[in-house]
Amino acid sequence: MNYAELKKTDIANGEGVRVSLFVSGCRRHCPGCFNQIAWDFSYGKPFGEAAQDEVLHALAPDYIAGLTLLGGDPFEPENQRALVPFLKRVRERFPQKNIWCYTGYTYSGGGIAEEHASTEVTREMISLLDVLVDGRFVEAKKDIRLRFRGSSNQRVIDVKKSLSSNSIVLYLT
Repeated sequence: MNYAELKKTDIANGEGVRVSLFVSGCRRHCPGCFNQIAWDFSYGKPFGEAAQDEVLHALAPDYIAGLTLLGGDPFEPENQRALVPFLKRVRERFPQKNIWCYTGYTYSGGGIAEEHASTEVTREMISLLDVLVDGRFVEAKKDIRLRFRGSSNQRVIDVKKSLSSNSIVLYLT
């Protein structure tokens, strides 16, 4: 997996000061996407051990609330497979920090509704998240007043509550 960008202090993509990892690769190609350059799976740098260590180091300060995954799309199958072992490391090292993730895919029943994006690690990846912002960006539904999402069809989901109740629980309405 490649990554397009690493922001070590980000206040736009989740609550609090965060570390944001923009992964490369997205098959959705939403018109009006703010990060079209990251659609290409080969764009950016390899997300190897050095890059992972850089993210972990950036997460260490007390003022960092957590990690945000964006893209591209973290839920592209090849990205999921690369991210799950890393997310386990984050959870192990920083159990008090939260993990947010943005995807153009749709959350449903503890997984991803679109079959082509479901893999052997999808449910595990979801279980490692705290908040999931799901759904394609729809330019006709763009609303800059929305918190942590670009268009009104997207949902900000409390993953832990959704998994425990077996229904979708919104983090923000």
